[in-house]
Amino acid sequence: MAGVGLLQGIAFGSQEIATGAFYVPENPRYTIVDSVKDSLRFTVDKTLKPDSRGHLVAISSFVNPQAEVMGWHDFGNLEGPGWAANAIGGAYEILAFGKFLNSQSWPTHALGILDHVLEGGFVEEKTGFITGYRETTTGKFCLNYKHKSDWFCPGSMAKVAFQMLLLVDELGQDPRAPRLRNVAVLCAQWIQDHVEPVPNGWFPRRTTPEGKVYRPSPDGGNDTYWQSSADGLFIVQLQAALTDRRLADYRPQLRDKIRVFMNAGGIFGSINHDTYDPQENVAFSVAFRTLRLAAKVLQDETIRTFAYSRCLAGLEQFKMTDDRNGVATKGLLYMEKSWDTAYLWENAEAALAFFEAALDTRKENPLQSRRYEQDGLVILRAIAKHHYGPHGFLTEGVDWNNHVGQQHHINQAKFGAIQYTEPFLNNQHIVEPTLFYLSNLARKSATDKSTRWLDLENNVICETR
Repeated sequence: MAGVGLLQGIAFGSQEIATGAFYVPENPRYTIVDSVKDSLRFTVDKTLKPDSRGHLVAISSFVNPQAEVMGWHDFGNLEGPGWAANAIGGAYEILAFGKFLNSQSWPTHALGILDHVLEGGFVEEKTGFITGYRETTTGKFCLNYKHKSDWFCPGSMAKVAFQMLLLVDELGQDPRAPRLRNVAVLCAQWIQDHVEPVPNGWFPRRTTPEGKVYRPSPDGGNDTYWQSSADGLFIVQLQAALTDRRLADYRPQLRDKIRVFMNAGGIFGSINHDTYDPQENVAFSVAFRTLRLAAKVLQDETIRTFAYSRCLAGLEQFKMTDDRNGVATKGLLYMEKSWDTAYLWENAEAALAFFEAALDTRKENPLQSRRYEQDGLVILRAIAKHHYGPHGFLTEGVDWNNHVGQQHHINQAKFGAIQYTEPFLNNQHIVEPTLFYLSNLARKSATDKSTRWLDLENNVICETR
């Protein structure tokens, strides 16, 4: 890892754990689990309302710390399973963490959100096609965040189908599970049958509703990354997950697309639909997680090696090792060179990538595994510094150099956290890496009266009684 020679260490058992420029200690008065609880409290208590069927719907995909709808923004009057609205991903996270905490109410809320998507007109269960958005003001359905249906991102639709598989894992014998499983299978098949190929052999960033390549950007200009967006990785991820679960066999397609990806040295163009950069931090995280799964499915060590050497290692360039302009940025990753705000769903995805790497390498390289584990913890600790207001709100991003504009910052500070968030995404994506850590890497200590989870440095990060 970059900069290892400059690192100092703290003792832990018989080994030393690196502490250095990219290091933030745990706050025992406000742990990474406290941070998750606040984020979920904000979503559940402040941003949901019943729909016409009595299910639960998000009031908005863009709100401030008081959970007021930011209707001036493209996301403000939208909800649904698509990209930043993320209702299926949000439901999964609320359900999974609610079950972990033995909550009586959070799983019920999660199922209410899921039922809104399943019964609210977003899903074509005969074809697997998923419509991403509904206007909260008019009830109109639309395929993209610009409130139109001239284009959509097939990779993002694949991500929703993948999230459905995660929900199936949590639902067990619930009758919703086979419905979700069937939609995921059909969605992957729709993409395979309808999405038009592009010259470089990868996936188009956007297509028409029929699957034909759509080259313009959402604002009407030319999109340089029309065939080089990492959003296509979500299609590979869905295919690998279906193959791993023996619900379909996409091994030939996986070999083909991963060959294209690796021969290009990696395809890391912006995943976010409104950014344009050849290297976006979350693209490296998603690439690592996807290729690691595909390597397992295909039993191909060269793919796994590429995932570590090119994808996970690529996150090093985005690490911030200091607090910039008086803002708590140490331990975060900035998004990309052209837009260097530290957005928090991307940081959460990086933490998850590091934790998966830590678990994967624990036996073969314990010291490297602990470094990956610490990187994930540091990111979550840095994120935990950015809750604002009384309701648990977690900012969408930390704008340390005024890229977004100080009128959009907490307290209108020139440099600082942005005063808006996406409830199901930036606000709560920290659930997935935190839960993965508690379930797979943290040390569990139980007595007759309580159960504790301890992190790498023996900090108690969670306790249940």
